[in-house]
Amino acid sequence: MDTTDWKVETQAAYDLVAQSYARLLRNELEENPWDRAILTAFAELVGPRAAPVADLGCGTGRIARFLCERGLDIHGVDLSPGMIEIARHENPELRFDVGSLDELDLGDASCSGVVAWYSIIHAPADMLPKIFAEMHRVLKPGGYMLLAFQSGNESVRVSRAYGHEVSFTAHRLDAEYITTQLETAGFAMHSSALRQPGPMESTPQAYLMARKEEPQDV
Repeated sequence: MDTTDWKVETQAAYDLVAQSYARLLRNELEENPWDRAILTAFAELVGPRAAPVADLGCGTGRIARFLCERGLDIHGVDLSPGMIEIARHENPELRFDVGSLDELDLGDASCSGVVAWYSIIHAPADMLPKIFAEMHRVLKPGGYMLLAFQSGNESVRVSRAYGHEVSFTAHRLDAEYITTQLETAGFAMHSSALRQPGPMESTPQAYLMARKEEPQDV
């Protein structure tokens, strides 16, 4: 599968499930204290800075809304126009744009933080270096980035999701491998965590936080 194909099928799938996704996951964070704690720690580390925080692969905006409520100036980006339409409708005070993780329409060092909450799981492995390089490019020195993803070492073809027939690939990723990729992109690791599967999950969940070093740190 080439780069274009994974984007096309991912966009088509999430456009199809957007309404169901929004309904089913709207209150998911309320039942997940661990995820809330990770996101809150990220918000406190980033702090109220002049530059915005980019929620990359923002979906329907539920993570962006949570981070906004904790004082961050948040801007969401997602490949799916259907997801972005819902995000704008449900969060009219926030900014959301259609875009791709590997070609961010954001300026160099324009963000004080970036978060990719389960959004790198659809990109082929050979695209991750470019995606992480883009995250590093748009992040200000001293800023933080946060990743969440399904832990593992396999690719799964998904044929049904959120009550719909779909066709896309989800990659379960090894945290040590992703850490190496982040360090190669220029990030300094801050912390990592692994949560065991919840009631509706089949794999452990990984969380990595890293920092773009400031010139005096190098």
